[in-house]
Amino acid sequence: MKQFLISIFMFAVVLSVKAQHKHTVSGRVKDQKTGEELIGVMVKVDGQSIGTVTNSYGFFSLTLPEGKYKILFSYIGYKSLAVDIDLKADVVLRPEMSDDKNELKEVKVQATKGNDNIESTRMSVMSVDIQSLKKMPALLGEVDILRALQFMPGVQTGGEGSTGFYVRGGNVDQNLILLDEAIVYNPSHLFGFFSVFNADAIKDAELYKGAIPAQFGGRLSSVLDVKMKDGNSKHFSASGGIGTISSRITLEGPIVKEKSSFIISARRTYADMFLKLSPDKEVQKSKLYFYDLNAKVNYTINDNNRIFISGYFGRDILGFDKTFTQGWGNATGTLRWNHVFNKKLFSNVTLITSSYNYKLEAETEESQGFLWKSDMSDQTVKGDFTYYVSPKNTIRFGAGITWHALFPGKAGPNNPKSVINEQKLPVSNSLEHYYYIDDEQKVSSRLTVDYGIRFSVFHNVGSATVFTYGANRYGNNPDTKDSVDYGSGVIYHTYTGWEPRVSMKYSINENSSVKASYNRTYQYLHLVSNTNSASPTDIYINSSPNIKPQYADQVAAGYFRNFNNNTLQASAEVYYKQMYNQVDYVDNANLFLNKYLESQLLAGTGTSYGLELMIKKKTGKVDAWMSYTLSKADRKIDGINNNKAYPTRYDHRHNLSWVFTYEHSRKWTFSANFIYVTGGAFTAPNARYEFDGYVVPFVSSRNNYRMPDYHRLDMAATLYPKKYEGKKFKANWTFSLFNAYGRKNAYSIVFRQREGYPDTYQAVKTYLFTFIPSVTWNFKF
Repeated sequence: MKQFLISIFMFAVVLSVKAQHKHTVSGRVKDQKTGEELIGVMVKVDGQSIGTVTNSYGFFSLTLPEGKYKILFSYIGYKSLAVDIDLKADVVLRPEMSDDKNELKEVKVQATKGNDNIESTRMSVMSVDIQSLKKMPALLGEVDILRALQFMPGVQTGGEGSTGFYVRGGNVDQNLILLDEAIVYNPSHLFGFFSVFNADAIKDAELYKGAIPAQFGGRLSSVLDVKMKDGNSKHFSASGGIGTISSRITLEGPIVKEKSSFIISARRTYADMFLKLSPDKEVQKSKLYFYDLNAKVNYTINDNNRIFISGYFGRDILGFDKTFTQGWGNATGTLRWNHVFNKKLFSNVTLITSSYNYKLEAETEESQGFLWKSDMSDQTVKGDFTYYVSPKNTIRFGAGITWHALFPGKAGPNNPKSVINEQKLPVSNSLEHYYYIDDEQKVSSRLTVDYGIRFSVFHNVGSATVFTYGANRYGNNPDTKDSVDYGSGVIYHTYTGWEPRVSMKYSINENSSVKASYNRTYQYLHLVSNTNSASPTDIYINSSPNIKPQYADQVAAGYFRNFNNNTLQASAEVYYKQMYNQVDYVDNANLFLNKYLESQLLAGTGTSYGLELMIKKKTGKVDAWMSYTLSKADRKIDGINNNKAYPTRYDHRHNLSWVFTYEHSRKWTFSANFIYVTGGAFTAPNARYEFDGYVVPFVSSRNNYRMPDYHRLDMAATLYPKKYEGKKFKANWTFSLFNAYGRKNAYSIVFRQREGYPDTYQAVKTYLFTFIPSVTWNFKF
């Protein structure tokens, strides 16, 4: 026993001595021109397999034995950077990387994104390159992140003209959409034609379809993490554009040079201004526009502390004189404090507010004046920590709490003379909190494992009235056996959920690897909607004693291979997802201001699975990718479709797309993209019968027919006039043609009696547009 204790003591002494001869090199990597922190920069030790990548704030940390090293920094579109250090104590580096178009091809070969798809445990993750995005063809000249995502494998479009998206068989509400960590509940402008994300204000965007990190939760299917720019800390600059129906401007610069900076970005459409040219006076008074504003400031207190304040405000207005007015919008605010406790421990503490509201007003005559309002809001406090144990081991942990306040709406008179009766539903309050820990560990030179756990808790909080339903709870006149009233602040029901997450990577060789992942996700908020994309009138409801939270299990596996010195990337992924407590509405449901809304809903299971293929080339003058998805998604809910499984509206069997950009010369850049999607499911009558002299359509099953296949080709060309070369003021022209060959893609199909033939029903297709040309003038100085 004595010998054993002596051995333990000596072993501890050896470890202590070794630890004393290790030091940490850390710092933040920035853009040399703007001072923006760079996300995802590869930081490696020359000649060794040791390395890491910068986090969302450009921070990195490597712990190494004493000695002399060359630290290499590489990133897409930037010159590779090498820094020599003699590590005898902890070292803080402040590397700044510069872009170099002359060396673009060489740098991209060495960049982190070049082989990160092979070496990282990350799978089912898509990154949006903002600079590449701006070269893609755009609807009416408006560059759009959400529309670009629809060309990625595993992502289905919400339909013609829609920015709504569905990921691996999940509904639109099962996507967690974040802007600087704040939830955006309705990411669409003009009923889905444009998104709320102004590309000029965005630094980075990533979509997680699977292998979702433990820090994210609250949604089943995906996470879209969008980060705003911090603002140029070196010098003042302005950029913007004047387009066919909208204009935008962005201002950024230092408040205190290299210590504090700001950015303000604004955008507005002006389709309503053209309405004033109409000879019809009623049309002249109509309104049709949206606007949004992004703003952010940051202040560096010292090397260990930095403060960020950011916000977004957007609004849509649609109105026809005094007859009808509709308005909706999002507002978010984020306050973050970055703190470096020591060279190994990084923290980010965040306060967040997010809200969404909607208003509908109609007045055909004064006595019929009508006003409907609804809103929802979140208040969040969260803390995230990263501990860099060693170059082979990184631990992330944190916790957060959110107060949800959902106000389904109030409808009533909009003036004293209106005879409309007021209807109002109470605010539904809930408290959601979570705790997580995640460990990324390099087990060997070939095997890396990332495993973690998330624990979420959801409380229903009064005041509230909870109904107990009888056997006939469904329909417009539900059987309510009893009801219980709860006072303000009373927690009357609680749900909890354990959410394990694990992903792993095994390198076959330096050019290929296989990966696998599993994650469980919980969702406590439910969307009740019958539209294909986010609609202003969508209704969110909390889980409750009558509605259980949704949860899902997803497994995925993939093979990743790079060719030609990492300039050509290919991947193949398969996935299977099982979803539980999926909510759908009963036939002929009444969703409008119904205090028994829970009685209109049924719950069951959902299943989705598929194959995703992608090949990508990004080097030199060519930036291109092609993707194909084979998938199936259905639901089975007792009480719907005769208790049989039925396809979801967004079940598209085949999805093929490609994106191509070619930098022909310094003067011209050409781009094109194509998408082909087989038709989604919809419900249509397959028989008819007569009743009281009327022909009544009969529907035997839900989503029993398919829409026509959807396909579209978009083209664009960007001209960089020679007169701006070498000058501070730069400008270019973008010419875009959306739906180049004028395909009349179906927006909707309805069935109605054929005029003049009362015994005959016909299907009527509605399409929104054929080809749409646009011109945008962009500038920067």
